[in-house]
Amino acid sequence: MKVILLEKVKNLGNIGQIVSVAEGFARNFLMPRKLALVADEKNSNVLKDRQKALSKKIAAEQAGAVSIKGKLDGITIEMIKKVGQNGKLFGSVTTQDVSKELETKGIHVERRAITIAGSVKSVGVYDCKARLFGNDVVANFKLKIAIDPVQAEELKKAQAEAAKRNADKKKAKAEAEAAAKAAAEAELAANNAEE
Repeated sequence: MKVILLEKVKNLGNIGQIVSVAEGFARNFLMPRKLALVADEKNSNVLKDRQKALSKKIAAEQAGAVSIKGKLDGITIEMIKKVGQNGKLFGSVTTQDVSKELETKGIHVERRAITIAGSVKSVGVYDCKARLFGNDVVANFKLKIAIDPVQAEELKKAQAEAAKRNADKKKAKAEAEAAAKAAAEAELAANNAEE
């Protein structure tokens, strides 16, 4: 079934495009939400009349996307997360987390428009893309995952204590070996004296 899109629909098309979709998708999803009209003669004529208004709407959306791209392109977003002993995060960072972080900075980007290169499960820097207006306007930015400073201090203390325990164990082991060696030499000397 061919329909004329009245709004931008993800993975389908932009405003004013005529696309072919399944009948059920058109009747049960697109039309009740006023996202599309059936592409027949009557609606095609109505579309031609509304084309000027639609082109203004498309231009406004694209201009908004370009302004967001200007704010977003090249920035690095830092997120502080709790990390386990091995540098792995408790959970992972999702596009929803990135979207919320951008909201706090005054940049509204839908979570579905954001893609992260790889899965974010450890501390580091990751490349991200935000498709703001189809494939025409794409912003590239970086996501930096850092360890919580309080937790970092605790980890340093724990590592220092572990290193101290290891040094004490090595020292105790060396002393025990020295004592055992001295006892063995004393026993050997006593055996030699008896002979």
